[in-house]
Amino acid sequence: MSIAYCAFHNGDYKKAMEIYDELMKRADYDRNLHAFKAACMYALCQYREAKLEAEKASTTELKNRLLFQLAQKVGDENEIMSYHAQLSSSIEDQLCMAALHYLRSHFEEATEIYKKLLIENKDYHAINIYVALCYYKMDYYDVSLEILAVYLNLYPDSIVGVNLKACNHFQLYSGKGAETELKVLQNNSNSGNVFQDNDLLRHNLVVFRGGENAL
Repeated sequence: MSIAYCAFHNGDYKKAMEIYDELMKRADYDRNLHAFKAACMYALCQYREAKLEAEKASTTELKNRLLFQLAQKVGDENEIMSYHAQLSSSIEDQLCMAALHYLRSHFEEATEIYKKLLIENKDYHAINIYVALCYYKMDYYDVSLEILAVYLNLYPDSIVGVNLKACNHFQLYSGKGAETELKVLQNNSNSGNVFQDNDLLRHNLVVFRGGENAL
């Protein structure tokens, strides 16, 4: 289970699924394994297969969250409402609700949930990135930068955080200024080429340079 957990969080979803499949061959296996496997399928964008797998799992908040997000992915409004009604006030369920609002471009609603969670859980610093991303989507780039600074002061090497900061600078100033922000990541890296290893950063460099090296 620990190896599968590490594989999942390392983005090796197929490896994690192989382990879950082996564990499910046991007579007394944990039915929650179906939910874990469904989460891997979700990450691989195999939404319909993930739904079938999740439905085999024990009834838990995780199962409900998965089916809630999957209903959004396949566009089933009736199921969205059904699973929404079963969401609790737990942090995980509230984050799930905020994520759905974000995916449906309801950025103000998502922001309200994130802010409430931050007030109640001041140590959950990563939520600042979600709030900053919502403000970016609403074109409040200065506000996004201000909120993002809280997180980057703690984790200056965050690829997600620095990338969002660069995108804000691109919107406010110029592509050159945005590229300068991204170079901080390479300068702080101890090994390899950060840009070569990250699709999102490579894509945004092309945008910041006005399409140069697009092919």
